[in-house]
Amino acid sequence: MKEIMAFIRTNKVNATKKALAEGGYPSFSCRSCLGRGKKSIDAELLKLVLSTGELPMNATGEHLTEAVRLIPKRFFTVIVDDSNVNDVVEIIIAANQTGHPGDGKIFVLPINESYKVRSGESTTEAY
Repeated sequence: MKEIMAFIRTNKVNATKKALAEGGYPSFSCRSCLGRGKKSIDAELLKLVLSTGELPMNATGEHLTEAVRLIPKRFFTVIVDDSNVNDVVEIIIAANQTGHPGDGKIFVLPINESYKVRSGESTTEAY
């Protein structure tokens, strides 16, 4: 079993839910979160502001705080058999890919055990 963790844009939640359900994966969790990627502050812009004391007309204050600003995202978790990982990853990518920075990230982790709270059952079918 694998856990697929996907961080996506907030405006892509409905498309992702629909795509997963239509693809045969209706069981997942989703929650709100804040995060940021690798993109950092523009060093040249910062040097210019520090040396002149002025922000260029084509820049906004966001450009200077971008290195620490957290962006609202949605966090999906899907648990699947190993054989279904590629299918789910492809579904999530297809529903979220715009080709622009911030489309999201997907991580795949192993699941060693799972338990049903109702029955206490511990098997690979417990998810």
